[in-house]
Order: sequence, then C-alpha cells, then structure tokens
Amino acid sequence: MASDVVTIDKVAALCRRRGFVYPSSDIYGGLGSSYDYGHYGVLLRQNIRGEWQRAMIQERDDMVALDSAIILNPQVWVASGHVAGFSDPLVDCRTCKLRFRADKLEDASCGKRPSKHPGETPQCDLTEPRQFNMMFDTHVGAVRDDASVAYLRPETAQGIFVNFKNVTSSLRVKPPFGIAQIGKSFRNEITPGNFIFRLREFEQMEMEFFVRPEDAEEWFRYWVEERRRWHVSLGLRESHVRLRPHEPDELAHYATAAVDVEYLFPIGWQELEGIAYRGDYDLRHHAEHSGTKLEWIGQDERYVPHVVEPAGGVDRFMLAFLCDAYDEEEISGRPRTVLRLHPRLAPVKVAVLPLIGKDAAMVERARALYEELRKTMSAEYDADAAIGKRYRRQDEIGTPWALTIDEQTLADATVTLRDRDTLEQDRIPLEGARELLLDKLGT
Repeated sequence: MASDVVTIDKVAALCRRRGFVYPSSDIYGGLGSSYDYGHYGVLLRQNIRGEWQRAMIQERDDMVALDSAIILNPQVWVASGHVAGFSDPLVDCRTCKLRFRADKLEDASCGKRPSKHPGETPQCDLTEPRQFNMMFDTHVGAVRDDASVAYLRPETAQGIFVNFKNVTSSLRVKPPFGIAQIGKSFRNEITPGNFIFRLREFEQMEMEFFVRPEDAEEWFRYWVEERRRWHVSLGLRESHVRLRPHEPDELAHYATAAVDVEYLFPIGWQELEGIAYRGDYDLRHHAEHSGTKLEWIGQDERYVPHVVEPAGGVDRFMLAFLCDAYDEEEISGRPRTVLRLHPRLAPVKVAVLPLIGKDAAMVERARALYEELRKTMSAEYDADAAIGKRYRRQDEIGTPWALTIDEQTLADATVTLRDRDTLEQDRIPLEGARELLLDKLGT
C-alpha cells in the first residue's frame, strides 16, 4: 500500500535521481514545464502505451488504429471550433508580472517574494480577463504570411474525424466501432506546472467510438466504467479513483455530456482521463466545411454517427501511476523508498544479480541467465556494489523481482527469487526461472 507521505516534489526528485525524467535543456537553465524522459521513463511510457493499445485494440474486434499528422490543414481547426473557441480566460498580475487562468485562481499564488514584515502578504493586482487561444501557430512553406499560417495540433481527435471516410472505405468496419490514436499534442498553457501533470508538449491517447445515435447513451456509460476499470486494473487504488460528471456550464463546446475519471494526486483530486459524448458535432462540422459527406451508409440505413470519446495522456497517467506506487518504509531500522508499480508497467521486470560481483563463476551464471531472460522481458544485470544497495536501486525503479546467483546456485542450480513488495526470498530452479516470471506477468 502506497504511503501518505508522497508529494509531487518527492516523485520528481526520484524521477531525476533514477533516470525517469530530466528537466529539458537543463544545462541552459531549462524551459518552463518541458521535460525529457530518461531510460526508465521511456520504458515506463512504452508499457503504459502498450497496456492502452492492448485494451483498446489488441483485445477488441471493434477497433482500428490511426497515426495522423501533427500539422493538419488549418481549415480543420476552423471547422472544429478551435480557432474561434479554444481559449482560456487570462489575467495578468501588475504586482508580480505573472499570468494566470482566471478560472483557476484558487490554484494560483502571487510570485512576488513575501514581505519582510510579519503578517504582511503581497496580494496580486489583477487585470480584467481576456481570452487567450492556446494553439501554437507556425508557418508552412517558404513565405511567412497569413496564407502560410498553420497550427501544431492541440489534440489528436481531429485527425481521426477527418480520416473517417478513409477508414470506413478501406477497412471492414461498421458502427459501433472505434478509431484509436496515440500521439503528441501541443497547448500553449497559461499556467502549466506540478511536474509532468500539465505540459505544453504532451502525448495523448484518444479514441473516437462511432455509434448509432440511439445507442450513444448506452455506449457512453459503458466507456466511463471501462476506463475507470482499466486504471484500477493496473494498480491505482480504488479509494484514489472516482468519477465526476461535468455540470452543464463546464461542458466543452462539442460535448453533450462528459465524465472525468479523477485521481487523488498529492495536489488533490484532478482529472486523469475524460470521457465525452460528442454527439455528431465533429463529423457534421467537417462535412459542412469540407463539402464531403461524412456519414455511415449501410444496406438499409444512412446516418451521421454519434461519437463517444475517452481521452487521456501518457504523461498524466505516468504521474498517477508513479504517485500511487511511491512508498517509504523502514526495514530493519533502515529507510527504503520503493515504487510498487504493477509488474506489467514496471520499466524492468527482473534484475539478475551475482551475490559477489567479482566471483567469476557467479558472474558467468548470472550473465547467462540475464541473456536468456532479456529475450522475452525487460531485464537488467547489476554486479556493482553490495547486494543490499543493488536491491535498493531496483526497489526505487520499481523492479518487481530479483534473481540472485550465489554459492548454492553453483552447487544445485537454484537461485534466490526476491519479491519487491513482500521482501520474501524463495529458492527456485534456475532452469524454470524464465517460465515462472512469464507466468507471474500473465504473458
């Protein structure tokens, strides 16, 4: 069970120390809310993507994949409503010169240094709110003028909608079916922050599920529960996950209804994933602006499908899994920090450790086992430092199991299997170690 001592700062410090996440452009002073992912961060993110693709595509027969371009025809964003309406209310502080979202002032604080006089706290002197479009613009072509303006996509969803006709005409799909996509999106957030919780460059995992209009509400309820279940199945505590329906006045311009899957981060309850009932808004608007009919045509039916959209982000999912897995405890009078990640998410599944790193016979056996294991799972070999220190290193990156080669291995071909969470150590046959771990992973 993860402890209650976790903070965003502790998670960020562990991520930097153990090679999950680094501040981007660090040697130049960094760039606000921009991060690079190190070796273990890359592996963890791959596993999150893999589990999402497994649930959304591999284990279903009503889903297809797509990877659309980041820079689309700018008319896409006119039709979708992003050019006119993808904005947040912005206010400036005349005191500290910082900018804030007017609808999130409860999360903001004045950036001016505290007063030297006890009891005096600087207060922000805010301007009137004004709308701020969050899309990053760029130029396509050799000439920079109004005709060359394009945008970095603020979401992956529109690439799915404009490919609706391509998908239905080239693949054997019919409603109800979904198109799933993972890819980078970009939003010029006014107040990004809290480590990787809110970024200007982030990776989305979105799926648009196309259904008959009369079936939309039933599918909406299905996907709300299915997405909640997915997060819990990968280790998030039930007590830290809840569903929050949107009030009518907070619905996006395209949504008829929406529910957030929220997680209890150290900063409080926050959106983890959103499930929106988009109706026929997107297909209808793209049909009107492009002059292309975007509808389903069957033998005896013809209609514009309605859409249910589960949309989340790799970065925020990663932060939730890290926060939920982070734990501190004391073992035999010594502190231990551990990431209790679900084994399928863990960057490294098993560490192979010779008890004595300079013993040639142990090293030979350990290297052979490592070479065998890494063909079918993410494995790591470590012979540097005392065995206890190596265990602690693996605990901090979330490795669920360690196999230790010792003197007994050389005598009877058994190894010690150490469990990250229980700390139990069992002797198992060396020959069957690979199959045992694959069974534990459910593969």
